[in-house]
Amino acid sequence: MPHEYRAGPPAAPRFKFGRTVITRGALAALTDLDVFGALRRHGQGDWGNLDAHDRAENEWALAHGERLLSKYRSESGTDFYVITERDRSATTVLLPAEY
Repeated sequence: MPHEYRAGPPAAPRFKFGRTVITRGALAALTDLDVFGALRRHGQGDWGNLDAHDRAENEWALAHGERLLSKYRSESGTDFYVITERDRSATTVLLPAEY
């Protein structure tokens, strides 16, 4: 008998993403699972691998309409960022070298 996974629907993001884009470098280095997982986490306010100061800055930025930045690591060990612009017009997935 197969195991049935029961979970509620995913929670709505805490903010609008606008247009979601990915740079060429990130597209070449990351899997779909890396990208979609990071976007889900970013939208929920899980800022990834940031220190306490930068997490607090993001919470302030969320409340005051400023730019949001998250940092994640792919399954293969590649660090990458997800950035949502202050006007919430766009969210970009990119590598640190592309920042």
